[in-house]
Amino acid sequence: MIVGVIESIVSQIQCLLRNKPLAKSFFETGRFTRSGKRNLQLICDAGLIAASFVVAIILRGDDLSLLVNTWVWAAFLPTIPIILTIFYVAGLYRAMLRYITGAVMRIIILGVALGASTMIGLSIVLGVHIPVGLVLIHAMLVLLSVSGMRFWIRALIRKPSLHDLTPVVIYGAGHAGQQLVAALNLGMDYRPVAFVDDDLRLHGSMINGVAVHPPSDLRTIIARWGIREILVAIPSLNRQRRSKVVSRLETLGVEVKTIPTMGDLVSGQARFTDLRAIMPEDLLGRDPVPPKPALMKQNITGKVVLVTGAGGTIGSELCRLIVAHKPAALIMLDVSEYALYSITTELRDSVHITSTHIVPVMGSIQNPGRMRAIMRHFKVQTIFHAAAYKHVLLVEENLIEGVHNNIFGTRVVAEAAVECGVENFTLVSTDKTVRPTNVMGATKRFAELICQAMAQKQDGCTFSIVRFGNVLGSSGSVIPRFRAQIERGGPVTVTHPDVTRYFMTIPEAAQLVIQAGAMARGGDIFVLDMGQPVRILDLAKSMIRLHGMVPYLLGDASQTDTETGDIAIQIIGLGHGEKLHEELLIAGNPQPTVHPRILTASEFSMSPAALEALLDEIWAACKSFDLGAVQEILLRAPVQYCPKTHEIHDIMWQPQTEPASKTRLRLVATKH
Repeated sequence: MIVGVIESIVSQIQCLLRNKPLAKSFFETGRFTRSGKRNLQLICDAGLIAASFVVAIILRGDDLSLLVNTWVWAAFLPTIPIILTIFYVAGLYRAMLRYITGAVMRIIILGVALGASTMIGLSIVLGVHIPVGLVLIHAMLVLLSVSGMRFWIRALIRKPSLHDLTPVVIYGAGHAGQQLVAALNLGMDYRPVAFVDDDLRLHGSMINGVAVHPPSDLRTIIARWGIREILVAIPSLNRQRRSKVVSRLETLGVEVKTIPTMGDLVSGQARFTDLRAIMPEDLLGRDPVPPKPALMKQNITGKVVLVTGAGGTIGSELCRLIVAHKPAALIMLDVSEYALYSITTELRDSVHITSTHIVPVMGSIQNPGRMRAIMRHFKVQTIFHAAAYKHVLLVEENLIEGVHNNIFGTRVVAEAAVECGVENFTLVSTDKTVRPTNVMGATKRFAELICQAMAQKQDGCTFSIVRFGNVLGSSGSVIPRFRAQIERGGPVTVTHPDVTRYFMTIPEAAQLVIQAGAMARGGDIFVLDMGQPVRILDLAKSMIRLHGMVPYLLGDASQTDTETGDIAIQIIGLGHGEKLHEELLIAGNPQPTVHPRILTASEFSMSPAALEALLDEIWAACKSFDLGAVQEILLRAPVQYCPKTHEIHDIMWQPQTEPASKTRLRLVATKH
């Protein structure tokens, strides 16, 4: 049996020696069984131990007669099974060669040391003179050959050719950068060729076999190695410093990637090797102010919380934060089955959730009976009302549904909250309510007025409004759209060269919504500090550069830029109802609160009776599908609605001059 195994192994070795690609295939695909590979390693190690003894004698050169001395071999040969036994028991042959690390050196050193001790002991027992120097040389050769063979095979399997690897530069030679290089050396994708770091003390040094250079050498390194990617490995950088570093890198014409943030690494949500492209979210968002625990818990911990629009961008983030603060129950309402399923599955799969009762409820906020039943059945105490139609162009083209959902849906939820004894009601609003130029902004301003009126006519439920701008990465946001356009090869479409928008990260916005709601006294309008507005054209150019490509402008006669590049930016003009610049305040008199990022505004509100009369008018106009009347009411309502034109863009609307036959067809379509 043993002879058969040896013959099989010898046959395999001969094939491997004749065909190097086959060697790689042999180790990678497992054409040989695990026991076969183990036997092969045993035979190879035995041969290396014996060959090392012969080489050791030759290297000493002072007594070659030892090569033919029978007693010398009698003292040496028993060391082979001793060493192999130690290797086997200590687990050397259980280690997969593809993933072998320096940890095996301890096993090899242990085996070699015991083998040397055995040889010396047997030489004494047998009375054979074996020089100690020879034993030491043999031990060193065994250590080098046995370990070297394994690391050579690992390199053969994983990195057969340096030409197959992508050369990259690591920006940041600190602890994270060193770990990243070690991880990349274990992979088959990247080859770190240089470190770049701002620390003058590190320049010219070698770390993990990679030289450290100053940032001024970047262009030279890129040209020399043909670098297409730079990996930023400084997870502890704040956003301001990160923005400066990336702004320097994006002009180099290479793609910039980064490792996860320190928070994600510490929490275990990501690993050093989870590389991703630098996103505008990393640059536009500010360093968040840590939330105040008392405000986060006040309306949540131990209470039954309802989130409407729970499957949306803000709604789903609110749910994540709420669950983390241990409510008695979280009721998640959404009209979208898929969105509700996604957030429910995510939260229920979380290992951190132990005591919170998570209840997904499908339904529309426009259904009064459904809303009252939900609040009564679950005894809801806190509501975050995030459900709304928010896409400007879609609401312009579906005016009646936008009015029904944003205005009357909000009234339904607010009235049900009062009737069912809800303690706190927070409306998630938008900066588009300030001097709105579109129907969506006007309807959301009406939603604010409804909450203010509810606060005036009762004091059982505390109503508040939280107003903020765009959140980074939300559905319909320019950033996901730009990213998709870049990946398709362009063009990237920008509405206007000078258009600006406010941006805030999703987690920061959701945290501030919860904290603002906890500060409410009744009818408050809170405005979140959004920082400085961002020019969308600059954002588009930055995203293109971060993908390692060059942007250029086309499609706008006012632009004199004749630069050519990889991805075109096309100016397409502002859409219906879109503003050049958004605002956050109507009156312009914000007051500070206990939170540095939350301001409170005192703005116009309507009496409950006057608002109710106006809502009845809108309801009647919607019921008769009189879009002209709806627009007229919005124009004279005290919401400062001022569209660029009075043209109605609803897809179901037709001018009165349209032929009667077309009008009848439109009416039939409307009824269906």
